[in-house]
Amino acid sequence: MDVLVIGSGGREHALVWKLAQSPKVGTLYCAPGNPGIATHARPVSIQPTDTGGLLTFAREHAVGLTVVGPEQPLALGIVDAFRAEGMRIFGPVRRAAEIEWSKAFAKEFMQRHGIPTAAFRVFKREESAEASLYVSRCPLPVVLKADGLAAGKGVMVCRTSAEATSAVSSMLEAGAFGSAGETVVVEEFLEGEEASVFAVTDGLRYVLLAPAQDHKRVFDGDQGKNTGGMGAYAPTPIVTPDILKRVGREIIAPTLRGMAAEGRTYRGCLYAGLMITGSGPRVVEFNCRFGDPESQVVLPLHEGDLLDLLIAASDGTLTTTIDRPRVTGSAVCVVIASGGYPDDYTKGKVIRGVDAASTLEDTMVFHAGTRIAPDGTLVTSGGRVLGVTALRRTGPLNATIAAAYDAVHRISFEGMHYRRDIGQKALRKTLE
Repeated sequence: MDVLVIGSGGREHALVWKLAQSPKVGTLYCAPGNPGIATHARPVSIQPTDTGGLLTFAREHAVGLTVVGPEQPLALGIVDAFRAEGMRIFGPVRRAAEIEWSKAFAKEFMQRHGIPTAAFRVFKREESAEASLYVSRCPLPVVLKADGLAAGKGVMVCRTSAEATSAVSSMLEAGAFGSAGETVVVEEFLEGEEASVFAVTDGLRYVLLAPAQDHKRVFDGDQGKNTGGMGAYAPTPIVTPDILKRVGREIIAPTLRGMAAEGRTYRGCLYAGLMITGSGPRVVEFNCRFGDPESQVVLPLHEGDLLDLLIAASDGTLTTTIDRPRVTGSAVCVVIASGGYPDDYTKGKVIRGVDAASTLEDTMVFHAGTRIAPDGTLVTSGGRVLGVTALRRTGPLNATIAAAYDAVHRISFEGMHYRRDIGQKALRKTLE
């Protein structure tokens, strides 16, 4: 079967890399892809938001399955368009994907269906004064989130009332997040540790993949600004087998039932961003696709044929619910970023050492923001440039962490930076 993957980042590289291992995959395409993806799939010069162009390509090339990586095409309704033409595609329809592209909808949905999450209120742009008054009286810290898609950066954790009122002004009045911030969700701050759980679902049944922990802040020790993710590891010990059972029973299953009851049957990957609190797991956010960089650790750990799983979810033919994934070993991904990220950064820096890192045993260098310069050299083209992943089927997590950083140390480009503490939370947890 010929397969098309949509997207150009590290998540899509991981998807392509994993799908390429299936003996059932014929020609593998990626639109538009990147230099790393091109080693496994044929690049297609169509942008992820060009629904018509992608549909025409899939039809003309008899693509048997299209896999949507990023959230923007899902929010635009690419799945609806493909299904209307009888084309198989992995991902939720637009009304189901609203669980990511509108945080206000997601919070109100969770409230309607009794899904555990933080207390909240929603404010629109014209309610800026009311929002400022409200946050000035909230217990601190308080969390403000842009309603729409903001590339994982539309969240402000405010530790003083002055910060909170300034954030309201920045988002609702100054338009810090553009149209994505025209509505703001104000949330209770949850204490605990964050974790990510992916459920691949056909709308009724689901398969949970290895629970992961992302590292959102740009600097070690969870300091600095939020980013799209500076690294991840899986499985995370904070999501015990009992907690994972609760995630399935209290979060995933009622979400799928609620979506179906509201005429939004959800097929695809449901990403639950969780806070593991003293009273159990609570939802921080839902995403409507595989996470990045969590995919770079969760997909390598998955021991089954990914193509079979995605087809069954797309066709509504999963045979059973699996809420305790079989996971052997561990995986660690360290993101290497451009100097200045997540703020302004310079592109076009020559990257060295990728081949040397890639030759290490069970090590994958997933490309996220790279391109080939006219002279044939590999250069940076984004904020998050590479995701360096080590996979170990046996041995302790600290050995996997060491292997990932061994590979990172072989790569260089001007201004590069990365966190040096990916996975340390897990090591501390095992010592408690």
